[in-house]
Amino acid sequence: MGWTFSHSPAAFLRAAEPFLLARPVENSVLLTVTDTLRRRGLSAYGDEPPLFGWWRPAQDPDPAGADAAAYRGPSHDADADLGPDPAPHPGAPTVQAAFLRTPPHPPLLTRAPAAAAAELAAAWAAEPLAEVRGDHEAVTAFADAWSARARAPYRVTERIRFHELGTLVPRVPGPPGHARIADAADRELLIRWQQEMDAEIGHPTPGRPTVADDAILHGLRTLWIGPGGEPVAMAGRTLEVAGSVRVVAVYTPPGQRGRGYAGGAVTAVTQAALDAGVHRVLLVTDLANPVSNGLYHRLGYRPVRDGLRVALGAGEAAGVPDAAGGTRGASGVGRDAAGGTREVPAEAVGAPGVGRGAPDHDRHAPA
Repeated sequence: MGWTFSHSPAAFLRAAEPFLLARPVENSVLLTVTDTLRRRGLSAYGDEPPLFGWWRPAQDPDPAGADAAAYRGPSHDADADLGPDPAPHPGAPTVQAAFLRTPPHPPLLTRAPAAAAAELAAAWAAEPLAEVRGDHEAVTAFADAWSARARAPYRVTERIRFHELGTLVPRVPGPPGHARIADAADRELLIRWQQEMDAEIGHPTPGRPTVADDAILHGLRTLWIGPGGEPVAMAGRTLEVAGSVRVVAVYTPPGQRGRGYAGGAVTAVTQAALDAGVHRVLLVTDLANPVSNGLYHRLGYRPVRDGLRVALGAGEAAGVPDAAGGTRGASGVGRDAAGGTREVPAEAVGAPGVGRGAPDHDRHAPA
């Protein structure tokens, strides 16, 4: 069957949820973003509708989702009728790759066979696609195929890592102060800190006020209250999906950094999730920020899988060296000079108190 495209979160989950749940840590972002779209509507991340896709080997039928033939490409009008979403057939073959896209943000790919990544690059050959992100192997395969077809280079701009909590190891002694859940009186503070974070990182959060309102409604933001009684840092989490929550929105204003406040907030969020009976507590970090990566390792978070973000069509046609020493060129060369995945990121993080965003705008700060 190859790729099937749909604007329907329900059709996507009917077809791809078993595949996503088989690796709930590395697929956490797709699961939580899809859940948010179901809860808050298709405009939760922007005015354009989201696009979902799932892939089966070419010889397999696809009885589970919307008719791929009815979908006329990634920029097809979402208001067009794609038909009903039939229930999956008991003998439906296994989905082996998936993606979602919430415009204007780039597509987010799961791990995928090289053939699936190449087919997706071919499907988007005529699209003005600037970036792609997701699983490091799938993104590399996609970018190699895209580069070979377009005869244009690509460049790695971000390297991320998915982590899962092993055993929480709180810092002793902890920072001065205490944690409390943000409420409606903190709304303007949450929005302002999110704006400051976005300005430092360069990845704006879509629907910022709505994100703050949703976080307050569900108790998803924790403030660290300093010795003077004022908020000095924050950390958040996602709603529980498939037994997992992910730590997000970790931020300390510049004047309060270096005192352990963010670490205190992250510890409080993590402990609250454990107390609520959550099976897995996750987070995503930018490998450009060794301080925050070190903090989370000391708190008990362990690496699971790496991801990439690449810019397509950047630099000269002959190829562009990236900060890790690799070249991404029209010839299809897209790996590090050493032939493997390097842990040195292509971009340095900005200020020391904030980390670059994960695929759905997670933020992580050092203590």
